[in-house]
Amino acid sequence: MSRRRFDCRSISGLLTTTPQTPIKMENFNNFYTLTSKELGRGKFAVVRQCISKSTGQEYAAKFLKKRRRGQDCRAEILHEIAVLELAKSCPHVINLHEIYENTSEIILVLEYAAGGEIFNLCLPELAEMVTESDIIRLIKQILEGVYYLHQNNIVHLDLKPQNILLSSIYPLGDIKIVDFGMSRKIGNACELREIMGTPEYLAPEILNYDPITTATDMWNIGIIAYMLVTHTSPFVGEDNQETYLNISQVNVDYSEETFSSVSQLATDFIQSLLVKNPDNGTLETYFTLKKLPVPLKVRIIQGPLKTKLRNPLVMAPAVIEKTKRISQRIALWFPKDFALMTHCPIPMNLFQICSVSTFLFDSFGLNLELKSTPVCDCGLYLYMWLVYIVNALLHRKM
Repeated sequence: MSRRRFDCRSISGLLTTTPQTPIKMENFNNFYTLTSKELGRGKFAVVRQCISKSTGQEYAAKFLKKRRRGQDCRAEILHEIAVLELAKSCPHVINLHEIYENTSEIILVLEYAAGGEIFNLCLPELAEMVTESDIIRLIKQILEGVYYLHQNNIVHLDLKPQNILLSSIYPLGDIKIVDFGMSRKIGNACELREIMGTPEYLAPEILNYDPITTATDMWNIGIIAYMLVTHTSPFVGEDNQETYLNISQVNVDYSEETFSSVSQLATDFIQSLLVKNPDNGTLETYFTLKKLPVPLKVRIIQGPLKTKLRNPLVMAPAVIEKTKRISQRIALWFPKDFALMTHCPIPMNLFQICSVSTFLFDSFGLNLELKSTPVCDCGLYLYMWLVYIVNALLHRKM
């Protein structure tokens, strides 16, 4: 078996590790049969269903052009492969099976998600197909998948219904996140600024050319949740200019007509994500201000950043009031558990926050490995809040 070694170039935001998966130079068509089913298409890639000649197993073959706009794009393809390998243990990220290469393309043989895109669930004609409980389960899985990526300092940057697949449609299967071509690695060493993504899903900070953070992905999850419950896109306009204006002004329709069949808790969840953060500082800025971000406003996550913090963080009065109001709603379903959060002493340091959040998180059987030392990612607390709220919705009385 021959293997091709990539030329690892250092490009901002790209992983530069050599792939662990063997890159086969043999003819792809000797091992797989392509069907007539096209699963997706972009400017520089096409995805088609294929069947293994040896096992009969179905897969998705992603054909990536090695040269784009006259430039060698090996580093970008290498990065996408590296992200897939990094996330191979995450059940909500598509699995990489094999890699082939020919003179013009690199072919990724991926897990086949028979349920197709969740975009299909956003269509009005399929409104009766899924319940809010189904949507909550799907959003919870998206959160878990994105959390895994963020813990490894990877931001997807192109989360949209077309890039979230289902393992099956009847019955409704599990989430598989795909297409990491625009994903980037973020860290504390340098800021990353790029204009990238699909117009109607762009976050305000992308339009403003602000530093890219994990908050961008959370904005996208808010859009996905909005589309699943309302079957409409929140920001799309007649043209890109109008779309960008809607995004920058956060013009979102929360009218009774649009949200008539959506629970208040689900509405609160979406509103907590689709917010424009006026402060684009780092987490250190918030620590300096001694202000604990609103638990539901994930837009302020500027990490993940792990650091030892000894100074307590103080909740602003407005934050306390909003937290209490939300607490009262969720406490209807979790009065015993939620009492821990509502009766926590203020101010709290991050170790206390982490301890309380861990209890809430573990109460739903979610597997998280947390260190016993007071080393905590503030973003972790906020993620826990999100998953906690989703679970509150999931278990609510219909």
